Amino acid sequence: MPADAFFSHVTAGMLHDFPLPLKLQRSTRLDISRPSPHRAPHANSIIGHRLTVSDHDIYEFNGLRVTTPARTWCDLGGVLPLLELVAAGDFVIRRRAPLASVADILDVARSRVSPRGRQKILMALPLLNDRSESPPESMLRVLLEWAGFPRPSVNHEFVGANNRVIARTDLFLEPYQLVLEYQGDYHRTDKLQWRRDMTRRTRLEGEGVRFMEINADDLKNPAELMTRIRKRAESAR
Repeated sequence: MPADAFFSHVTAGMLHDFPLPLKLQRSTRLDISRPSPHRAPHANSIIGHRLTVSDHDIYEFNGLRVTTPARTWCDLGGVLPLLELVAAGDFVIRRRAPLASVADILDVARSRVSPRGRQKILMALPLLNDRSESPPESMLRVLLEWAGFPRPSVNHEFVGANNRVIARTDLFLEPYQLVLEYQGDYHRTDKLQWRRDMTRRTRLEGEGVRFMEINADDLKNPAELMTRIRKRAESAR
């Protein structure tokens, strides 16, 4: 690599552990960029880019020159569909261990991203939530908003007697008293987790809250899923 080159886009996202679609994770090609006005690098097994960057967009990460998380997420705006972009953005700004802030992202988007790439980024930013903890949860939340549901409470804590938290749930549609839980395979294969899930559910049902469990297959047909959720929500009225 030339001295001024750096890893960007999907390769940088992988280095930062962004949750990316499996087909991108399996790619054997490397995204390598050079600052404009230098020509994009060209070689076998790489995807070359020429980017307008500032000194704040690139840093040394584990001995490699890589775009920062904020810059990487903005560059992925030209690669990822909107739902996957939101899921990656939730990971970047997550409350427990943020890699960047919304202000960091806006600084990049407003000054150093092309108008075409900026449009999708500005669509995704209002949809981000720093409480989200998994890509399917992020995608389900956005689908609910697009379908016209009230914005769900993310990782909502239910408080019982003595002000003790009795459960924490993925998404809660408060007007319908309906909890939506995304169930990955580990909820089924881990016996301890399976028992915890059962106990938590019965505790909440005892408080008058209703449950609806969602899995990966449900997300393959969003329109049908939203219709099913709407029927379940309206049955409470």
